[in-house]
Amino acid sequence: MSKTAFITGATSGFGLACARRFAAEGWNLVLTGRRAERLDAICDELSSLCKVLTLTLDVCDADAVKSTIAALPQEFRQVSLLLNNAGLALGTAPAQECDLTEWKQMIDTNISGLTTVTHALLPTLIEQGKGASIINLGSIAGHWPYPGGNVYCGTKAFVEQFSYGLRCDLSGTGVRVTNLAPGLSESEFTLVRTGGNQAAHDQLYQGTDPIQPEDIAETVYWIATLPSHLNINQLEVMPVSQAWSPFSVHRHA
Repeated sequence: MSKTAFITGATSGFGLACARRFAAEGWNLVLTGRRAERLDAICDELSSLCKVLTLTLDVCDADAVKSTIAALPQEFRQVSLLLNNAGLALGTAPAQECDLTEWKQMIDTNISGLTTVTHALLPTLIEQGKGASIINLGSIAGHWPYPGGNVYCGTKAFVEQFSYGLRCDLSGTGVRVTNLAPGLSESEFTLVRTGGNQAAHDQLYQGTDPIQPEDIAETVYWIATLPSHLNINQLEVMPVSQAWSPFSVHRHA
């Protein structure tokens, strides 16, 4: 019997790459996203490889999340992997210049949306028991702050600690929980963050050989298919080109 993966934010980037990776192995897929036309295209692409259910869903809409998950068709109800991938960063300005609306959108998506989906699927995952997995897409930003990161860094720090808390609460159920924290990754992430600034995107990644969505998909698949007695608590992944710098020190005149 094929396993079922529930992937949020599946219309691009990490989510799309993960959908393709799991489809190649014959997993049933429940794919969510806000862009219906992209979901339709993904379904057309992958349906020859596996069973695919696409759901136009905004994870920020708690009532829609609950009702949608409660109404999953029987053949897609036995979810054994939840990949909480939906998330975003908005803006690069210092906190004192930021748009509060953008802060709230990041909190609603990266924190409230993730916790709502998780809460709705926990009974199913616990029912699956041994070998079931929750993989939360965090970020190195949850551990390593940087100028302009402000609320985005805070949301990813929440994802890390929430993942650890879930591990504690799910002890004995067989359900595994991982915080997967990528570093510099090339996707639509920077275009979304900068309001579609292609020059900013190109400048950020120029000459860096960054992480690609397919790299993360391979990592997610590895985590999800480890022997059921093993749990990866936290996995931080950077491209070789990315490391740390000395602390910033402001010197007054």
